Amino acid sequence: MASHQFTSNSRSRIFARIVVLILASAAGAQASLQQAQTPPADPQAPAPAIADPETAKTPPSTNEKPGDANVQKPQQQQSGTSNDRLFWTLPNFLTVSNSSTVPPLTVGQKFKVVARGSFDPFELGFVGVVTLIDQAENTEPAYGQGMEGYGKRYATNFADTVLENFMVGAIFPSVLRQDPRYYQLGKGSFLHRTGYAISRIFVTRSDSGRQQVNYSEIFGSALGAGISTYAYHPHEDKTLSNALSVWATQLAQDAVSAMLKEFWPDIHRKFKKLPPPE
Repeated sequence: MASHQFTSNSRSRIFARIVVLILASAAGAQASLQQAQTPPADPQAPAPAIADPETAKTPPSTNEKPGDANVQKPQQQQSGTSNDRLFWTLPNFLTVSNSSTVPPLTVGQKFKVVARGSFDPFELGFVGVVTLIDQAENTEPAYGQGMEGYGKRYATNFADTVLENFMVGAIFPSVLRQDPRYYQLGKGSFLHRTGYAISRIFVTRSDSGRQQVNYSEIFGSALGAGISTYAYHPHEDKTLSNALSVWATQLAQDAVSAMLKEFWPDIHRKFKKLPPPE
């Protein structure tokens, strides 16, 4: 019974992520429609007078969003990371375009970018949504119900999230000198890109750019699942089957996340080109 309850917790994470992505994409589509409905400037209107020559410099475009390619490329060339968000919400800071101009990450940068994503306000809200589902399903019933039960579940879910993020994105990549970033392929058929995205669970780059087995993902997620299962989850959930279930679920979730990272630029472009409603 304990194994089924703990597995339900993992499924809740995937379900909550899908729901949040749907809501976020709907909000993004609405924002794009509103932008498309904005009337263009009248080309016959006289230009405003400029008193100070310094103000004649072209200001940055206010229409650029963190996910825009022309914003991401300078960012990733300078810091090796991005400011992108999947569907304008989920932190996507370790995704970069497949380019040889991306600098390697230092150990400090790996920890910094993982911390930035793990403690992002949206991630905190996402953990809250997952915890609400856990509370409704009464997963890990030893925590009980009410605010106390919710608080315990939230703390556990948050610890699971942070632990896995640091194991896969910072600790193991630093020790093994591997690159924790996802490099978007961005070309080829749908099946080819899908296969590439899923394969990134097992294949990654070293800090020097060579292809390697993705030990950081495989062993990092395994160790994270083991620590979370045996360290602070309820006693009845501390079983090997639970740890293996969480590990497998995490690998599957990361594969789905890789597919979203691969095709997000295409989805983003579709949103930007939405025509105004008739």
